[in-house]
Amino acid sequence: LQVEESGGGWVQPGGSLRLSCAASGFTRAAYVIGWFRQAPGKEREVVSCLSGFDGSKHYADSVKGRFAISRDDGTNTVHLQMNDLQPDDTAVYYCSTQENVLCRYGDVWFSGDAWGQGTQVTVSS
Repeated sequence: LQVEESGGGWVQPGGSLRLSCAASGFTRAAYVIGWFRQAPGKEREVVSCLSGFDGSKHYADSVKGRFAISRDDGTNTVHLQMNDLQPDDTAVYYCSTQENVLCRYGDVWFSGDAWGQGTQVTVSS
């Protein structure tokens, strides 16, 4: 599995950014592509994920209603549209993929297998 990210940058509070992730190397129809983030001094947390099998999408409560994950038709390129960004969203965002798992089952999220290099998102005035 390989993952390549793009996007990120600096934006003022209330602004928007779009992250993209191109994944490859899948050998199973059941795979997940998703995003994690890690802020300085904090643990990594899941943000959102998309199931390649059925297209289902899941969001962490902290971003629900503001972030949207999508996939380009017929490809394994996934985008994370981030709207109404706030300073608490400042973090390094990582794209990750994993096969043969569910995106989310109750409170259990996929853990990620292949990872991108990370992209910095900074929200400040």
